[in-house]
Amino acid sequence: MTTPVNGRRWTNWGKNQESVAEVLAPGSIDEVAAMVAASAETGRRIKTVGSGHSFTAIAVADDQRMLLHRLNQPVSVAGPLVTVQAGMLLSDLNAMLAQHGLAMPNLGDIDAQTVAGAISTATHGTGIAHSTLASCVEAVALVTANGKVERYDRESPEFPAAVVGLGALGVLVEVTLRCVPEFTLLAEERPLALADVLAGVEEWIPENDHVEFFWYPYTDRAQLKINNRVPAHDRPLSRFRGWLDDEFLSNTVFQGVCRIGQKFPGVVPTLNSAAARALSARSYTDRSDRVFCSPRRVRFTEMEYEIPRAALPEVIDALPRVIDALPFKVLFPVEVRFTGPDDIWLSHGYGRESAYIAVHQFLGSPYEPYFKALEALCEPLGGRPHWGKLHYRTAADLRPAYPKFDDFLAVRDRLDPARVFTNDYLDRVLGA
Repeated sequence: MTTPVNGRRWTNWGKNQESVAEVLAPGSIDEVAAMVAASAETGRRIKTVGSGHSFTAIAVADDQRMLLHRLNQPVSVAGPLVTVQAGMLLSDLNAMLAQHGLAMPNLGDIDAQTVAGAISTATHGTGIAHSTLASCVEAVALVTANGKVERYDRESPEFPAAVVGLGALGVLVEVTLRCVPEFTLLAEERPLALADVLAGVEEWIPENDHVEFFWYPYTDRAQLKINNRVPAHDRPLSRFRGWLDDEFLSNTVFQGVCRIGQKFPGVVPTLNSAAARALSARSYTDRSDRVFCSPRRVRFTEMEYEIPRAALPEVIDALPRVIDALPFKVLFPVEVRFTGPDDIWLSHGYGRESAYIAVHQFLGSPYEPYFKALEALCEPLGGRPHWGKLHYRTAADLRPAYPKFDDFLAVRDRLDPARVFTNDYLDRVLGA
């Protein structure tokens, strides 16, 4: 496909993916359907783009880029079932749910993604009683390659494919979510020795609603984060402490530290050790989405791997040796989260309890040897790469990791036989 003459340049949030493509900006589902039908008739391709928070090339368009930012409205609220247009941002969804006394049962650590993008790539938070955000979906409306609007609920045979569909089956235009009554979380964060975290985490996971930790490379230190539901918002974080921790230290100061480390790599172990030692404990309550989600202003590239939970000690034991052998320094802590199983075909957590290991590098810093080394650790353990985070897998080696991989491809062949919605990334991970 040649580069469109009148195309517009797009760059993702991590600034590691870009493309030039003609822009489509439908304002209604009917307009989406008409644009898709016209593209199919003329042999053109469409790639839907959300807020650009995927690090893979999943949203890279080489012909037409469809933006759904105008499809961002609530559709209906029927008890716990909330239907919204798929271009709505998670931040707007959370605010809307709060107005109705509702909440998402779990969230990831940012809320900048669109609803469609978050569920299509299997975005997740942490908590063994929860799986990906896609597991909260009860129904979707999808414009398929014939320009028709298809609606799939949990009784539909296509549903397990359509929810985490990678944008390969059509254009998601509406999503129905099963929400829960709004709730308050008690957040408890404290620094610990990594050995103490690893010794206690298997006990803490079933005893708490949400558990995660961060390990600081070149140190033996970690930060443990535990969130639990509580009946009252009686321990608010002061505005100053919230600004100091979440804006000044976690963003402004951390960005400065990363720039120093990028310019003077030899000081990175000292900087990481100082950062880990400077961590202090804090405990506070707030509305659930405000505890789950934090501002992320320091830009980076990321890989995240799901592995069977029982395999976590093996990977964590090997990571320090991997990092020490790299030809560059690692500036970001390693993030570890946990989820329960679900039954969505291309969900990372399909059929098993999971541990997620996320590694990052500051924008502009080298990362490929680091990420490839993590992948080499995780793939033999049955690891599944996050669809929106960098990885190097192909359809041939992903097929054994997903028991329903060929079932998904059969739905794809039926809904998009001419591959209106493909791009190079999808050709690589699903097959041409």
